[in-house]
Amino acid sequence: MAGRLEGKVAIVTGAGRGIGRGEALLLAAQGCRVIVNDLGGSTAGEGKDTSPADEVVSEIKKLGSDAAANYDDVSSMEGGERMVKQALDTFGRLDILVNNAGILRDRMIFNMSEEEWDLCIAVHLKGHFTATKHAALVFRQQRSGRIICTGSESGMGNMGQGNYSAAKEGIVGLTRTLALDLGRYGVTANAIRPRAGTRLTLTPELRIAMERARAAAQASGAEQTSAGGAISQMDELKPEYVAPLVVYLCTDAAANVNGRDFIVGGNEVSLVSLPGKERSMFMAGGWTLDALDAQFPSTIGAGLKNPMPPQAPK
Repeated sequence: MAGRLEGKVAIVTGAGRGIGRGEALLLAAQGCRVIVNDLGGSTAGEGKDTSPADEVVSEIKKLGSDAAANYDDVSSMEGGERMVKQALDTFGRLDILVNNAGILRDRMIFNMSEEEWDLCIAVHLKGHFTATKHAALVFRQQRSGRIICTGSESGMGNMGQGNYSAAKEGIVGLTRTLALDLGRYGVTANAIRPRAGTRLTLTPELRIAMERARAAAQASGAEQTSAGGAISQMDELKPEYVAPLVVYLCTDAAANVNGRDFIVGGNEVSLVSLPGKERSMFMAGGWTLDALDAQFPSTIGAGLKNPMPPQAPK
């Protein structure tokens, strides 16, 4: 059923390619007018290019909806404010904010530079704040609004992505607080952890590895290697498969869904459980080091395993 969001106005950051493009197009197909934000930089956040945003605007207009391009940097407070002002000036209102823009600066933590850390945090975590702060002023006043934030399963821990993991799990924490800050005004905030083959996930190096794995499997007549299979699976997780959940969370049907996060990709949508205590132990008068040493291993520490145990030097 088309037209679920008829008359609404949305901002989608990082909408020139990949997941953001799919979100913008589906929002438009459901009746939204869209501010298509994209700086047009590289996956590392370098450079600028207006064509990705312009191309999506053109696609939306071909659908019979309306859109306007925005090229602001989400890590700038002024950029976030301009996006919101542009929506109000161009379309007269704002109902939906989809925070999607992101970059990668992967590096093992002992090799990571301050610049690589700061830039990733700025684009992802601060980039969610800049537009959200200004959109929230509008949403609070009109007592309605939908905010979708983009976290990642990498936030649960992923080797070589300390900056990205920290930013993404920070985004999920921010989302839960937005739900508490804004829920009383009729606003909902939810996060997704998307699985999709995009230019961020399917780098040229990964594609080369995928083709080599496929060629090796064909040559041997065996099944694909686990690495090749995993990369092939990523290749089949199309970015546009993420958009339906995002759009659903923006509709009236999801009015009671607030402060939650979801894994979404391919044929799967999963609700992620909220963090909670796994085990507890108590000691009258407080714990001492000796008491912990005696009781921790057989109580809350029982069965705990190091996910990355020490390895002998090569």
